[in-house]
Amino acid sequence: MSEFLKEIGAYWSGLSLEKLGEVLTYQPTAPMLFSSGLFFFLFIGFLIVYMALRRHLLARLLYVTLFSLYFYYKSSGAFFLLLLFVATSDFCIAQALARTTARWGRKAWVVVSLCVDLGLLAYFKYFNFLRDMVAVAARELGFYTGNASLQGFTLEPLDIFLPVGISFFTFQSISYIIDVYRGRIEPLRRWLDYVFYVSFFPQLVAGPIVRARDFIPQIYKNPPVVTRAEFGEGMFLILCGLFKKTVISDYISLNFVDRIFDAPLLYTGVENLLGVYGYALQIYCDFSGYSDMAIGIALLLGFRFNINFDSPYQSASITEFWRRWHISLSSWLKDYLYIPLGGNRKGKVRTYVNLLITMLLGGLWHGASVRFILWGALHGVALAVHKFVMSRFSSFKQLGTEMKPWRRVVGILVTFHVVCFGWILFRADSMQTVGEMLTQIFTNFHPEVFTQFVAGYKGVFFLMVLGYVLHFMPRSADSLVQRWVSRSPLFVQAFILAAAIFIVVQLKSAGVQPFIYFQF
Repeated sequence: MSEFLKEIGAYWSGLSLEKLGEVLTYQPTAPMLFSSGLFFFLFIGFLIVYMALRRHLLARLLYVTLFSLYFYYKSSGAFFLLLLFVATSDFCIAQALARTTARWGRKAWVVVSLCVDLGLLAYFKYFNFLRDMVAVAARELGFYTGNASLQGFTLEPLDIFLPVGISFFTFQSISYIIDVYRGRIEPLRRWLDYVFYVSFFPQLVAGPIVRARDFIPQIYKNPPVVTRAEFGEGMFLILCGLFKKTVISDYISLNFVDRIFDAPLLYTGVENLLGVYGYALQIYCDFSGYSDMAIGIALLLGFRFNINFDSPYQSASITEFWRRWHISLSSWLKDYLYIPLGGNRKGKVRTYVNLLITMLLGGLWHGASVRFILWGALHGVALAVHKFVMSRFSSFKQLGTEMKPWRRVVGILVTFHVVCFGWILFRADSMQTVGEMLTQIFTNFHPEVFTQFVAGYKGVFFLMVLGYVLHFMPRSADSLVQRWVSRSPLFVQAFILAAAIFIVVQLKSAGVQPFIYFQF
């Protein structure tokens, strides 16, 4: 009936030795993704065995851990050994923390953990960036001047492969060590349990960042309970995520957004602005789509994750935006960086500085580039300005339904465009591209081209309108649809699943596009 179902069927019916080799080995050009037929083929088989082991805790933990390591191997090759190293290192450090009573000794173990985790992150993600900064600084300071042997000397960047999701599992492991140090959780006694926590495949490569104190108690539920309502909710989330990713995000990316950002000078200002709006929708649908699928898959296995996105473009302030966007990261930065820096406890100026430092490091977390640092600085300054305005004008402290409708509408428009300006820095390949896009938008707008855009990009325009309409739907409407799907009879859910897969296959772009946040 569809290419998607044929793809799954091909794996079952034509599983030759060659095909089996491809399934079992890492394919650099085709990493495993949630939205691929291979994953669904494997997940169906995985789920059957998982259900058979549901009453055998140790066997189930071992089985899921092995599948998670295989999943990561299919995403990053031999770097699954790096994941095992981080897990083993922090497991042993947590054990040492539990045996150490002296405060200086406990702090020393935390420092060791941070050095290991952040050291690996610095090497794989930031080594070439730091090397370039040192080289530029040395050249500007005249270090090479007068030294003939160094004239014309250049450092070639190292060919360093960035393991998929390294930022996510290192942050997750860091939070575990800090929570053990703070006495909020007891260290796990069994190595397998900790590897299970760090490597759990639904959220391994692109989040959400799951806290140990939320996740670990769920490990020991035996058997894991999945009610009919939870099964329906999980299916609903998987289908929503699949639709967001493969239909909306991939289609508008390949057919419009990428073209604009690749050559902004070839398009008018109105097309550049629509490209920015398109990217704002693309990155939301891409990342929240992955989160929806991760949360839904985990729910089918009996694990509940906290929500990671809450209609962020409905935010009426930048502070509200960061309470709705990538919630697991923003709350992580708040609890493990902003508050330890002093939060808002050391005066207004220090609060603004802490916000700026937190968002600068949050920008750097996303990538080793000046663009990401500027993106973080933009959000840090915006948060500080909003905090300042709230301290001077009490009416700005109102949130949500407390705000007058007209003020909320104005706040949403202003916040959305501040965020969109940041997305230009986030998506552009260089600062030159940023400058070209802004130049076109402010000096070469040509609004009359809008009708030509609608006529020439009917599919893109339709999906952008559909995406934003769905995004701005009231939460009650979304909950109503979810409850209806969850409570529907099994044959109705099966029909919805088949219909959704059919629609996805008919509308999705050719090929499987990597998730944007895989690069982080």
